[in-house]
Amino acid sequence: MDQTVRVLGVPMDLGADRRGVDMGPSAIRYAGLADRLESIGQPCVDGGDIAVMRPEERDPDAASADLGHAKYVSETREVCEDVATAVSATVSDGEFPLVLGGDHSIAVGTAAGVADDRNTGLVWFDAHGDFNTPETTPSGNVHGMALAAILGVGPFADLAWAHTPRVRPENVALVGLRDVDDGERTLLGESRVSTYTMTDIDERGITDVVEEAIDVATRDVEQLHVSFDMDCLDPTEAPGVGTPVRGGISYREAHAAMERISSTAGTRLCSFEVVEVNPILDQHNRTAELATELVASALGQRIL
Repeated sequence: MDQTVRVLGVPMDLGADRRGVDMGPSAIRYAGLADRLESIGQPCVDGGDIAVMRPEERDPDAASADLGHAKYVSETREVCEDVATAVSATVSDGEFPLVLGGDHSIAVGTAAGVADDRNTGLVWFDAHGDFNTPETTPSGNVHGMALAAILGVGPFADLAWAHTPRVRPENVALVGLRDVDDGERTLLGESRVSTYTMTDIDERGITDVVEEAIDVATRDVEQLHVSFDMDCLDPTEAPGVGTPVRGGISYREAHAAMERISSTAGTRLCSFEVVEVNPILDQHNRTAELATELVASALGQRIL
């Protein structure tokens, strides 16, 4: 990659139930992200962290003019607007945004920043659909609504801070699904989002699935954003996540997927984010270390 990578941390845990994911950016940096990227000849600068308010200082159930049954929605809006500004500035400076979460609600801001004025495809690696709305959510946690928000599903359609019109559902591919709520299942079935479950990966293999996902996401668009939730991996590989689900992507499958992102998406890859690393739940920082490896594979590292 010719661009310099700018790392942006978003220590956000307002969108999730379990505390600790706000330490994800620090854990990933501590795992040697910058050194790993420099070792493959990829210039890297650290843009620091986006400021995030502490949940202890706010009321999760405060009335919102935007949404009803969604916790910390006003605070999430503030953070995502700041993320969008920082990501947009990174793109304007000719650098590549690498966003470190934090919970997956930060993706609303990343998508807004990279797709501000260019049609953008999205490959979303996740065990979950993240396609709930305030009407369907069983928890009220915004990290389970992030993809629906970006695509303007339900009440998100009228929210400028959430809905990103230049990301169209027909250019979104969701890879690694194995835990989907009933309401999400209905909404996904009604959408034009392409979905790839673990059964698809079992039957077809990870490289075939990811190549098709990239083809879907890049069809008639200018660029590709990848959003990678570490819980798409099996918990034996990535134990430090807040919502682990057995039967996920293996270590080698994950690297193969990222290698395909690098080789197939090529210069259309415009940004990357990795989210949901929770060091409190981790074992010796294994999940953060794996996150750094996968980022490096997505940005060009190879065995030979």
